[in-house]
Amino acid sequence: MKITKIETLRTREFFNVIWVRIHTDSGVVGLGETFYGAGAVEAHIHETLAIRLLGQNPLHIEALHKEMLNLPMAQSSTGAEYRAASAIDIALWDIFGKVCQQPVHQMLGGLCHDKIRVYNTCAGYNYVRAKNIKPVSNWQINKEQVQGPYEDLDAFMNRADELALDLLEQGITAMKIWPFDPPAIENKGLFIDARQMKKSLEPFEKIRKAVGDKMDIMVEFHSLWNLPTAKEIARAIEPYAPRWYEDPIRMNSPQALAEYARSTPVWVCASETLGSRYPYKDMLERDAAHVVMVDLCWSGGLTEGRKIAALAETWHRPFAPHDCIGPVGFAAAIHCSFSQPNTLIQESVRAFYKGWYNELVTAVPRIENGFVFPMEGPGLGVELRDEVFERDDLTVRVSTPESL
Repeated sequence: MKITKIETLRTREFFNVIWVRIHTDSGVVGLGETFYGAGAVEAHIHETLAIRLLGQNPLHIEALHKEMLNLPMAQSSTGAEYRAASAIDIALWDIFGKVCQQPVHQMLGGLCHDKIRVYNTCAGYNYVRAKNIKPVSNWQINKEQVQGPYEDLDAFMNRADELALDLLEQGITAMKIWPFDPPAIENKGLFIDARQMKKSLEPFEKIRKAVGDKMDIMVEFHSLWNLPTAKEIARAIEPYAPRWYEDPIRMNSPQALAEYARSTPVWVCASETLGSRYPYKDMLERDAAHVVMVDLCWSGGLTEGRKIAALAETWHRPFAPHDCIGPVGFAAAIHCSFSQPNTLIQESVRAFYKGWYNELVTAVPRIENGFVFPMEGPGLGVELRDEVFERDDLTVRVSTPESL
């Protein structure tokens, strides 16, 4: 079997999502995805990786993974090179499953769980649709154009008590919120005043008053704070018993994050921004992270993701795959979660899997009563819908041996 064509697809509407389709001479086509900087990813795939992949055996996944990341510019990051390799790697695993007529989680070693608990990241329908994605400005809340009942970002900022009750009615017992982003942007992460602190704590007060301890609360900080202020905020939230603190500072200093971790009894989650397994190793060696989170679309795909999970297990840490991007990446994360024994919980966004994901793909993971269930069918079990190929805003680029 050989790779005969590499195809990328992206749209204006979903500006930062890019899909990769790996075609083979046997007719099997693998689907992958990554997110953010789609144009740069597209260029790297066709101008750098295609010449290394075309004509190769797509089932030699480990060797191809090494080839894609053994480049001077691909140095353990979440940059365009890693995102491009991640999308292709996911597509190769999709091919592997389709050839063997097994779901990807079986190819990764089989099911370790019958079902996995999910938490709801409280984003809204338009959360990642902006071209320029930045904290706060990418919230894209338009109350005059509400697309459905799950505008959860507006809800957690203004009606966190009602939101927590609504999630519990659906069986969802964990939620992630980020009410400290507005003061971080206003003050450039340098400090927080008493008024801002009180305002940012309101969602926690409302949640605990409405549902008591029935809801786990994960706190996302988007790496916006300096270390002293992050520690100050951590102490202020502690009385509300949060489950974890995620990315309180930039994830570029194991020493600084270890100092933060020692300052609070709350778990520290680190994080989809780290890239490959090597920076995770640095964090784990410093006791800086309690929960290991990875985004397969940014960190080297399923090949690297399972190694990061194994690394976390070596340090007796739980694994919690990230997902706040596209539908193919979500499916890949589900397969990875089910194949790893130390998976704690799976991120999900109900405004996505009940909303725009269904515009793009043929299947989304089944989530019921607060749990996700294994994907069915060979490979990832998901394909792009026919309507995607008919979109007026679609850009397709193809590399073949003849085009090189």
